Amino acid sequence: MEKIDKIDRQILGILSKNARVPFKDIASECGVSRAAIHQRVQHLMEEGVVTGSRFDVNPKSIGYSTCTYVGLNLERGSMYKTVVEQLREIPEVVESHFTTGPYTMLVKLYARDNEQLMDLLNNKLQTIPGVMSTETLISLEQSIRREVPICE
Repeated sequence: MEKIDKIDRQILGILSKNARVPFKDIASECGVSRAAIHQRVQHLMEEGVVTGSRFDVNPKSIGYSTCTYVGLNLERGSMYKTVVEQLREIPEVVESHFTTGPYTMLVKLYARDNEQLMDLLNNKLQTIPGVMSTETLISLEQSIRREVPICE
């Protein structure tokens, strides 16, 4: 990947706060043309620096009141990719990480309530071949959510 310059960092800083800012406003703030902003954003996307733009839906607003992190221990770490494929089939799973520490994997999921959470744990996650054990941590409140800082 090519080096990211000061203008790219400025663009990233603006977009990380609000991805819906019009390019003309970004161009004005950065002191370059709208076409230059468009080209730079396209380049940042092609290089994998910007990985998408999307609308985030608040899970609680559509009935998912329980945010849970589940630590999974696998029979063997080499089973990771196979387990991930099974996790992809569970729509409530929103993140999956291969980790160091006490768990082989850490999974984030949303459930409508504790009853659905118990069903997801007992009948979905714990039945995946290779999953030896799980440990569940329920998030009571998300206090911080942000992008990493854009350093100059």
